[in-house]
Amino acid sequence: MFCAEPGEILGLRMAKLCLRQRETTMEPSETQSRLWFAAYTRSRHEYSVAQQLETKGVECLLPTYERLARWSDRVKRSRAPLFPGYLFVRVGNAERARVLQTDGVVSLVSRAGKAVPLSASEVELLRVCCSHAHGIEPHPYLKLGQRVRVKYGPFCGWEGTLSEKQNSRRLVITIEQIMKAVAINIDGADVEAIS
Repeated sequence: MFCAEPGEILGLRMAKLCLRQRETTMEPSETQSRLWFAAYTRSRHEYSVAQQLETKGVECLLPTYERLARWSDRVKRSRAPLFPGYLFVRVGNAERARVLQTDGVVSLVSRAGKAVPLSASEVELLRVCCSHAHGIEPHPYLKLGQRVRVKYGPFCGWEGTLSEKQNSRRLVITIEQIMKAVAINIDGADVEAIS
């Protein structure tokens, strides 16, 4: 059943199925043809969609992270979806309709009208990352060559091109204001993409 047990580790919220029962009713080829897909949901409907899918017997992943919400009088820890608007489902061709008929599901992520499955390594990466929810948080998607602006620190307001990822904690950007090819190491959370 869908995990909402006391003492649940923050990070990965996964619909647990009675797999032993399901495997006895499924053909071996049916189990092998089940793939992971990203389902796009209405805004702030991830948890309710996950509960509905669990009720329907559909295996799903809803990665979450721990965040701090600050109010004027207190700070509260809460969980939020790691990928707002998305959850991940493992379904066969016949089960896709049940997912799409779920209240709050907009569509499966598709390319050229065809649902795109996630690779096994991507799903495993989601599981591993989410098992360490205390050290994970969402970050804007940045690509090499993308224009970025520094939000904080001594270089605040400077714009440049994301030229290299040095490691997972640092980014290197080229600052063009000084008319030289100068690269500075700056934390990834201190920059934002320029649209």
